[in-house]
Amino acid sequence: MAEMGSKGVTAGKIASNVQKKLTRAQEKVLQKLGKADETKDEQFEQCVQNFNKQLTEGTRLQKDLRTYLTSVKAMHEASKKLNECLQEVYEPDWPGRDEANKIAENNDLLWMDYHQKLVDQALLTMDTYLGQFPDIKSRIAKRGRKLVDYDSARHHYESLQTAKKKDEAKIAKAEEELIKAQKVFEEMNVDLQEELPSLWNSRVGFYVNTFQSIAGLEENFHKEMSKLNQNLNDVLVSLEKQHGSNTFTVKAQPSDNAPAKGNKSPSPPDGSPAATPEIRVNHEPEPAGGATPGATLPKSPSQPAEASEVAGGTQPAAGAQEPGETAASEAASSSLPAVVVETFPATVNGTVEGGSGAGRLDLPPGFMFKVQAQHDYTATDTDELQLKAGDVVLVIPFQNPEEQDEGWLMGVKESDWNQHKELEKCRGVFPENFTERVP
Repeated sequence: MAEMGSKGVTAGKIASNVQKKLTRAQEKVLQKLGKADETKDEQFEQCVQNFNKQLTEGTRLQKDLRTYLTSVKAMHEASKKLNECLQEVYEPDWPGRDEANKIAENNDLLWMDYHQKLVDQALLTMDTYLGQFPDIKSRIAKRGRKLVDYDSARHHYESLQTAKKKDEAKIAKAEEELIKAQKVFEEMNVDLQEELPSLWNSRVGFYVNTFQSIAGLEENFHKEMSKLNQNLNDVLVSLEKQHGSNTFTVKAQPSDNAPAKGNKSPSPPDGSPAATPEIRVNHEPEPAGGATPGATLPKSPSQPAEASEVAGGTQPAAGAQEPGETAASEAASSSLPAVVVETFPATVNGTVEGGSGAGRLDLPPGFMFKVQAQHDYTATDTDELQLKAGDVVLVIPFQNPEEQDEGWLMGVKESDWNQHKELEKCRGVFPENFTERVP
């Protein structure tokens, strides 16, 4: 019997809920058709709009914060693998191996600590902040339903009062239901009227605290990481000093005579070696007469005019090298990497004469060789090229060799040439020591 009673109560509750839904649906239809008035509260509706906006902003912030944490974790893994690679290639007999391993361990710990603090001080706080929204959202929806119930009870009571045949019993019951519906609605409405503005105002302090925490953690992380990187750099500098001559190829440093263009003296960034273009030599077979063809060593970049003459088709006379120059060349070859000289094919009226590149239409007239920018260079005159590290430049001779300053080359960026094919608009001068010769 108890079971049946329980089932009966459940069935009755379900029937009551279904009836409520039908009554609310009818009331909403009448309100939309204009046949029943609707209780409006513009102030509360504005609070609901602010609530929805605040929820949207908070949800987006939570999503972006999770993406940031995912990125931090990915960077941690990438940094860890990079350090593992360094440990593998760092040979046991090299000095500083233990220090390098310790730095790698500290690097790993620093990443882990940074990630965990972001979770504790930002993400968990974010989750707590957003945790209050679902309950309030549910209460706002429930208030809306109770408002419809109140309007429905009010309209039912008013219709009974205006009926031609009044039933006092029904009117009394309708009045009782109206008072009950009004009480339930007003209790919920008062609570939300207090909570929603307070929640809306709390967003400022929450955003400030969240971003201050993230900024502070990131600042401390980069400070500590900077110290580790400096320590690793010191270890590697020490290794280079002890084994550099036997293990690593050291690029030649720029000469004391800084290149100049007018009153300018551009130089690569501090600590960066100046680019030393590779110079190669093609030895021509010796003629039958025993005379050596004119393929003398070109002078240093401080004598670009002669290099232009070679590129332009003017061949130096055989045996023009003086004894002093021979001694200087031998001395230079003992301190610099293998230096070879290549005589470039002559150009006549913009056409390359001889050589494997003769008549190539995809290169500018007079093309000599390619260089690649090793450092950024900011142009200071309209006749200079603006370079970014990695830019490839096609080197061409000066129209007037006398206009070439020491340490400067004339060229056109390969990207500009491929796009425009107009030499007059694209060519310009640039400092040679910012570039390096490429094949």
